[in-house]
Amino acid sequence: MALTQARALVPGIEVEDADPHGDAALLERLALFAARRWTPRAAVAGTDGLWLDLSGVAHLFGGEQAMAARIVHFCARLGLSARIAIAGTAGAAHALARHGPRSGGGGSDKVLICAPGGEAQALARLPIAALRVEDEVVSAARRLGIETIGDLIAMPRGPLGRRFGATLLTRLDQALGRAAEAVEPIVPEAPPSAAARFAEPIATAEAIAAALGSLIVVLVATLEKKGLAARRLILRCARVDGEEQRIAIGTARATRDGAHLLALLAARIEAIDPGFGIDAMTLVGERCEPLGPVTIESALAGEAPAPDLAPLIDRLAGRLGARCLFRMRALESDVPERSLCAVPPLDEAGGQQPSQWPKHWPRPVRLLAPPEPVDKVVALLPDGAPRRFTWRGDTHVVRQADGPERIYGEWWRSRNEAQAVRDYFQVEDEAGARFWIFRRGDGVDHRTGDLGWYVHGVFG
Repeated sequence: MALTQARALVPGIEVEDADPHGDAALLERLALFAARRWTPRAAVAGTDGLWLDLSGVAHLFGGEQAMAARIVHFCARLGLSARIAIAGTAGAAHALARHGPRSGGGGSDKVLICAPGGEAQALARLPIAALRVEDEVVSAARRLGIETIGDLIAMPRGPLGRRFGATLLTRLDQALGRAAEAVEPIVPEAPPSAAARFAEPIATAEAIAAALGSLIVVLVATLEKKGLAARRLILRCARVDGEEQRIAIGTARATRDGAHLLALLAARIEAIDPGFGIDAMTLVGERCEPLGPVTIESALAGEAPAPDLAPLIDRLAGRLGARCLFRMRALESDVPERSLCAVPPLDEAGGQQPSQWPKHWPRPVRLLAPPEPVDKVVALLPDGAPRRFTWRGDTHVVRQADGPERIYGEWWRSRNEAQAVRDYFQVEDEAGARFWIFRRGDGVDHRTGDLGWYVHGVFG
C-alpha cells in the first residue's frame, strides 16, 4: 500500500528506507558462511533467500530435519526470520519456502520437507507465482481461471506454450524435476597466505625466524594488494615425520605492520617442536578485515596524537592470553552479575556511567561468580539482617548491618524470574570484614525464592 495510507492506519508506524545493496551483501555473507560451515554448494536465491545443496552433508548434522532446525535457530540468533523447505529440486524448494502452507502455530511451520518424488503433489495447491515467472504471465493465467500449479499440471502442454511462452513450461519442468536447473554456487575466497618449502629441513629457532621474515614480507604484500589487514594469523609447520605444528597470534586491531606481526610470531617460536626438522611452512591470514587510510588525530591542530596502545595490547595478549585483557562495560540491569560485561581492550566502555548507579547502595569491589551459599544463618524474617552465618567453614558474628535492598528478577528473560526476589544486606563482622549477602525470596511468599542465603561480594 502507499506510505500515506499506512501512516493513516497506524500513525506511529516506523518507516525505514529500502537498502537493496545492503540486503544483497548480507545474503552473500550468509552464503559464504553456509559454504564454509554447512555445505560446499551454496548460492544466493533471488533477493531474499539461499539455495543449499544438502546432498551428502545432512547426515553430518543429524539428518535433514535436525540440520534445518539448526539453521533456523542460527538465523534467529542473528535476528532473521527464516523458513526452510527441502525438496528434490531447487524450484520446488524455492516455491515451498515462500508459498508453502502455514499453520500459524509459530515455529511448527518453519521447516517443510517434501517427500522424494512428491514434488507434484506438494506444489499442486500453490499459486502460479511460486514458479518464479513474470507478473504478466501470472495475471494472464488468472484471467483464464488458472490459479494453482495443479491446474497447470492437468492442462495440455501445447496450448500452454503457445499462450504463455516457453518460460512457464521451463519453470514447471524444473520444479517437477523434468528439466535440470543450473545453480551456480558461491565459492569462498581462499584466505591470504604465504608458503615456503625448504631444500633441507630446518630445526633451529634462528632458521625458523628467518623463514618467518620472508613469509611476512610476502603476506603483507598480498594484504596490501587486496586492501586487507590481519586480525589473526596461523603459522603451520610441516615436519618431516608428517606431523604439523601450529601457532596462532591475534591483534587487537587490524594491521599489516610486518615488523609488529613478525615480533608477535617470533615470541611464539619457542612453542614449536621441530622434531627431526621442518620442511615446509605456511602463514595464513585466517581473519582479515578491510583497512583504508586513517586520519592522524590532531595533526593539523599541532597537537600530539594519542598514544597507540594496540601494539602493547598485542604483546601482553601474546604472553598472558587474549582472555586476560579486557575492559568492563556497564549494562542497564539491576541484577548485579548482569550489570557489567567484558569487552575487548580497545572498545569503548560506554554504557551507564558510574555516577548514575545507585549512590545509597554502594557495590562491593569484588563480586563472586557464582554467589557462594552460606549456612547456619540466624536472621529474623521477613526483613531482618543476618546476625550470624557460616561461610567457607568460618563462622562470622555480625556487628553491624544495613538493608535490605530488594532486587527483582528480570521477568522478560525467563519465566523462572517472573516472581523472583533478592534481598541484599551489607554486613560487617566482629573482625571488620564486610560482606554483601542476599536472601532468595521476600520471606513471605514461597514463590519468590527458597530463602537460601548467599555471599555475592566482599567489600575492601
